[in-house]
Amino acid sequence: MITDERTASFIESLSGPNTPFLEQLEQRAIADGIPVIRPSTQGVLKYILASSCPERILEIGTAVGFSAIFMATYGSKNLHIDTIENYEKRIGPAGQNIKEAGMEDRIDLIEGDAQMQIERLADEGKVYDMIFMDAAKAQYISYLPVCKRLLKCGGILVADNVLFDGDIVQSRFAVRRRDRTIHSRMREFLRAVSEDEDMVTTILPVGDGMTLSVVRCVENEQ
Repeated sequence: MITDERTASFIESLSGPNTPFLEQLEQRAIADGIPVIRPSTQGVLKYILASSCPERILEIGTAVGFSAIFMATYGSKNLHIDTIENYEKRIGPAGQNIKEAGMEDRIDLIEGDAQMQIERLADEGKVYDMIFMDAAKAQYISYLPVCKRLLKCGGILVADNVLFDGDIVQSRFAVRRRDRTIHSRMREFLRAVSEDEDMVTTILPVGDGMTLSVVRCVENEQ
């Protein structure tokens, strides 16, 4: 938790509940120890979906399908989502959840390694209005160049869990040895999106931290 718990709980109390299906899916996932996007993160996504009205979203990291179903529920009627998952044990439940939500015509579940799949999509010329990155944190920096190819002018890259439970501000030697690679690669990602002249990025200290990066629209020189 980046903000103090009392403040976060108060802010979350101002938001109404999700649909019954999403509420039940979230409770099952939490009971099974499967992480889903936090309420504060959900609020930011709702805002983006309402203000930008994306019609094509790529999600990297499906888990049990909660966030994909969430975005399809609160996005525009024309919204279509491609979501990528590599963990075999989650692919079946995710597909079943998408089916039970009645979202099979709006959500395509892509199985396989995320890096390979996003490169394939880019090579096929796919273009998205928004990309939601919620997968292995150490890989965010590797995904970034391909994500830029996949986003249209004005497209939004949203990356979740970027502040590493607040440990991102610590020296790499202050975090557990097993977490040092993730720590250093996430710092590299944050520097990359913040300094990228092709994008405008803000870092939000909500949930476990989010980055919102918008691809600049550059007019062709006359």
